[in-house]
Amino acid sequence: MMQFVEPSREVLAETLLAAGPGASTLCEGWRTQELAAHLVLREHSPRVGLGMVLKPWRKASEKAIAELAGASGTPEAFAALVEKFRAGPPKLSPFALKAIDHSANLTEFFIHTEDVRRARDRWAPRALDANYSQALWAELLKRAAFLYRSVDLGIVLVNPDGPRHVAKRAPVSVAIIGDPGELLLHASGRTGEALVSFEGQPDAVALLQTADVGL
Repeated sequence: MMQFVEPSREVLAETLLAAGPGASTLCEGWRTQELAAHLVLREHSPRVGLGMVLKPWRKASEKAIAELAGASGTPEAFAALVEKFRAGPPKLSPFALKAIDHSANLTEFFIHTEDVRRARDRWAPRALDANYSQALWAELLKRAAFLYRSVDLGIVLVNPDGPRHVAKRAPVSVAIIGDPGELLLHASGRTGEALVSFEGQPDAVALLQTADVGL
């Protein structure tokens, strides 16, 4: 399944370049240059990368992202930033290890590609390779319980191709139905843009639709 990370990196880089600097994304407060800066710094600056998940260092990480994004507002500077992301992590980065690269970047790159694509007025879902979808599904199952931790409901993820996964148990549950990529987007908090449907009691579905989902 690791073979999908590098093609996903390439697709994300091309998507960023096509959008250009200053374009909207689904990441609140971030344009394409903030997203590109985030992608570069998480792989090239361990301190900034840790600050993205550790609250005490978060302000420093946000400042570093803002500074790099601010210096990347021209087409030329933005293209150089994206090319640095495309080139991959430095050799001494933890992300240079294939297992970490797969675990950390497979879903990251898919989600951020859609963050750029779906921020436009017109977009259509991509037709994904079946094995790629299966890889996204496998990674989603590892994270689903955490991503839905704040939802006061049972959550069942349903892949139309057959597999079901109980992400969280509770007396009242809602089934979320969609292709693996769409389910991953919903679980990551892109609830308004994920192409999913729901099965459950109407009040439970309504509660899910207003719940805090994702990181």
